[in-house]
Amino acid sequence: MTDLAQTLNDIGKRAKAAARDLARATDTEKSKALLAIATKLDDSHATLIEANQRDLDAARERGLADAMMDRLKLSAKSLATMTEGLRQIAALPDPVGSLSNTTVRPNGMRVSQMRVPLGVIGIIYESRPNVTIDAAALCLKSGNACILRGGSEAFHSNVALADILREALSETTLPADAVQLIQTTDRDAVGYLVKMTDYVDVIVPRGGKSLIRRLQDEARVPLIKHLDGNCHVYVDAHADLDRALSIAINAKTYRYGICGAMETLLVHAEVADKFLPKLEAEMSRHGVELRGCEKSRNICPAMKPATDADWAEEYLAPVLAVRVVNSIEQAMDHIATWGSGHTDAIVTQDIDAANRFEREVDSSSVYVNLPTCFADGFEYGLGAEIGISTNRLHARGPVGLEGLTTQKWVLHGEGQTRG
Repeated sequence: MTDLAQTLNDIGKRAKAAARDLARATDTEKSKALLAIATKLDDSHATLIEANQRDLDAARERGLADAMMDRLKLSAKSLATMTEGLRQIAALPDPVGSLSNTTVRPNGMRVSQMRVPLGVIGIIYESRPNVTIDAAALCLKSGNACILRGGSEAFHSNVALADILREALSETTLPADAVQLIQTTDRDAVGYLVKMTDYVDVIVPRGGKSLIRRLQDEARVPLIKHLDGNCHVYVDAHADLDRALSIAINAKTYRYGICGAMETLLVHAEVADKFLPKLEAEMSRHGVELRGCEKSRNICPAMKPATDADWAEEYLAPVLAVRVVNSIEQAMDHIATWGSGHTDAIVTQDIDAANRFEREVDSSSVYVNLPTCFADGFEYGLGAEIGISTNRLHARGPVGLEGLTTQKWVLHGEGQTRG
């Protein structure tokens, strides 16, 4: 066995042992630990920003894309958001041990289901050091141990954050091994982690398409994942156009590098003549390049022509594809053909159109009169998210506490026997 494999096996063994302790921990113990982490995080801003600056400097020298630089940066605001997320998660109801409605069978047996932790969760992520805190917090509250493997571009930031986590945990009743960071940039560590079926119960990848595709090919441990975030906003014939403009601008420009950023705008033909020139002017002020269909370009000739590749693209950049559609059916057909099942929105004052869109668009999140950039567990009231899933089995959408648990059947009786 190689040194790397031995190191990961040791991490896995410790995580498995910690998971058993965590499964027995009370809500009070888990919440106190999260608040202790929040306090230590608040006291460590200078250290964290210094470590993050080392990562930013190295990333700039390597020519990392702007979207990736945005994900990598830690600021006073983002650190405050992480702290607030910890406190929100601490205050959330503990899903572990909760019981479903009880069914009484004809023989008097009482049948219900109990929520229990998944066990050990491996989180593989790129660029975003905040995932180190968010993922650890959600795993701890839901009674799961976690093994973290961050991207090499955020190495110093992740090590500093992991040190804070372990120092805080060592001062509580929870095991410090409940959170472990794989402290190597060796890519082979990822390949080994996703095959550790003896120790790891679930893998949650957070990264680009190349990472997800690699894990789909190599993993033996089940994945909770989404491949990409090709998100749409559809401006209906009955939309409030001022509201639609505000939503479209926010959906695209809030942050280009997030998976909930709008990548394609669909506009009903009845309002396109009024709406698109205003959209073009606003997007131009934000430096966003528009690529339009033929009908869009007839209205706004400065748009570059869009191709099928644009309808499929997750830009993560100041580029937006625009298409004029003749009906809500055509809009939904476009989303079904080109979308990724992540997050899609309709802007309309027509309740029937809103209801149809909600029912018929098969995405993990569907919005009415909201920008797609709300696709975030913090915004959903989950405190934070461990990732977004477009899977149809187990968790779907932003994965918070409940998504990190499973259920077991619990039966109660008075000595009944099966005849």
